[in-house]
Amino acid sequence: MSLFGASSPPWVLRTSLLTTPSSSSSSSSKFSKYQSFPSPRLLCRAQANVGSDFKFVLHDALDSSGTPTSLAREAREGFCSQIRHLSGIERQTSISINRCVDLGKTALYIAAEDDSLVSHSSVPLPVDAFISRFGDLSMDYCSHYNSSFRSSPESLLDSLENYLYVNKAFRRTNARHHSEPRALYLHSVLTHRSGSPAMLSLIYSEILKMLRLWGFLDFDVEIFFPHDRHSLPRGYHKQKSKESDNAHILTSQGLLVEILRNLKDAFWPFQHDQPGNLFLRAARAANFIDKSNINEDSGFQLASAKAAQHRLDRGVWTSVHFGDMRRALSACERLILLEADPKELRDYSILLYHCGFYEQSLEYLKLYQDTKSRPLRRQPSDSLAILEEDAVEKLMIRLNLILMEDGWSRPSYARNFLGNNSEPW
Repeated sequence: MSLFGASSPPWVLRTSLLTTPSSSSSSSSKFSKYQSFPSPRLLCRAQANVGSDFKFVLHDALDSSGTPTSLAREAREGFCSQIRHLSGIERQTSISINRCVDLGKTALYIAAEDDSLVSHSSVPLPVDAFISRFGDLSMDYCSHYNSSFRSSPESLLDSLENYLYVNKAFRRTNARHHSEPRALYLHSVLTHRSGSPAMLSLIYSEILKMLRLWGFLDFDVEIFFPHDRHSLPRGYHKQKSKESDNAHILTSQGLLVEILRNLKDAFWPFQHDQPGNLFLRAARAANFIDKSNINEDSGFQLASAKAAQHRLDRGVWTSVHFGDMRRALSACERLILLEADPKELRDYSILLYHCGFYEQSLEYLKLYQDTKSRPLRRQPSDSLAILEEDAVEKLMIRLNLILMEDGWSRPSYARNFLGNNSEPW
């Protein structure tokens, strides 16, 4: 079952390259200056079609600015080829018993896309080579701890954790900031052995999968995903689990969402007000929030917001400690494909606004508002949610005003992707 209802959500996006006549007096040609770029359209679809007919802003934007994206597109298609197996049941299946989706390969496709975006390499990330490392780790464990297969389930799991966290020295890092991104990508964690809880949980589950495939694991195992800041993922015998353990079970969709949200948080271009709400950070940078309502404002936070906007105005995509627009957009697009939360549409919209893609930003924002108008959608009940919705309304008003401005001319996109896309007043 979809997280948004009994059927696939109607806000899934399809884009097409539009061509318009060089001149036209009809109202439909009013925004022809935008129509060289894909614009999102509604399409109800089955899960099996995910990614086959959809495009977002990022890859076409990079192509138009002269940056090749063939490897990024291949990696995105690999990601889509995996998540189209995420049925309603599979989404809620524990990573320790997942069958349909190759989570290790999916995580590596995420890494491969981002690697191609920032490295501009002509060589793709070797996904299959890193997949083979799971087999190497599993075989190495078996060669050192083969006696554990004849012991109790608890002893086997203890030996596996000793192998991972002591012998191989895999360790946890809590870093989500831009200066240490390697903890958030599977290939880097396999290389440097330092990663986020999500990455360590994934590696643990992949070794369990190999041991089960080889017939060495004949009992049900769950992985305890830690919610504190220090603990490591641990395995436990499911038959001896407690009810309180259920809150720490990581599902297939939950793992992918955790990976992508970690990346989104790490590379969000507006890094002030840590660990504040991402959308509100971007809204504050666009002056959609009444600063009198924010008690924790400081000179540093305001300066950070202005600095982020200034970098975007100059066409600078990334800066140490201040995010990376490319990878933030990429994370948002894949979260939308996962149907994780309709708020991903809203967050994607405000990034597009900051990039100057006002028409696309408006349409994604409308899609977000459509999800709120459905029955059973909860209305804002706390001050933070009310602040978010107020910022959404202000963003909607500003976008409508921009697109109604007859005299506004969109800057040359190919010349300046994240350039000074000035508003018309």
